Amino acid sequence: MNITKTINYLEYRKEAYYTWLYDLAWTKRLFLSLVMAGITGIAAQIRIPLLFTPVPVTGQILAVLLSGILLGKLYGGLSMVFYLLIGFAGVPWFSGLTYGLPIGPTTGYIIGFIPAALFIGWITERFKITHHLLSLIGIMMTAVLIVYFFGALHLAIFMKTSLKQTMIMAVLPFIPVDILKAFIAAGIARAFLPSSQ
Repeated sequence: MNITKTINYLEYRKEAYYTWLYDLAWTKRLFLSLVMAGITGIAAQIRIPLLFTPVPVTGQILAVLLSGILLGKLYGGLSMVFYLLIGFAGVPWFSGLTYGLPIGPTTGYIIGFIPAALFIGWITERFKITHHLLSLIGIMMTAVLIVYFFGALHLAIFMKTSLKQTMIMAVLPFIPVDILKAFIAAGIARAFLPSSQ
């Protein structure tokens, strides 16, 4: 199989994935949203506590980015709504196998997962982006910044921290690992999303 045939085949498979996804009944897409919420819960247990902040390093951000890529805007965003609400209802799938209320210092991140997944899904549906890797990484990092905004804002209010303290506790330590997650998500996006028209 030569290079041209290989590329054409891969593009066909990507188009087939999105055709398959959008041809699914809404009940099946709803089920996929629940599955993605579960994957986010599993990713939350990949957890590295840090001594100077109540916010651990987790695998959740990667799952959030993938939910938008794989499910699109509505159902990707809905998967994060499910993750939030089902965790609040008592399923122990937040970081460290926690669940429910009361709201803690990291709740803002979980809330930020919803607009981040919506953003990724909207971009991928509207522009079908698979061209330049750096553009994809930029889009993934924009979604990460959305999560940071909600997480840092909530933490600052909850713990009454200054701007400097908030940046040290809620944003700066997580940038290197989240850049790595953005690279991984961008690579998966290139594999799954149809080329821009």
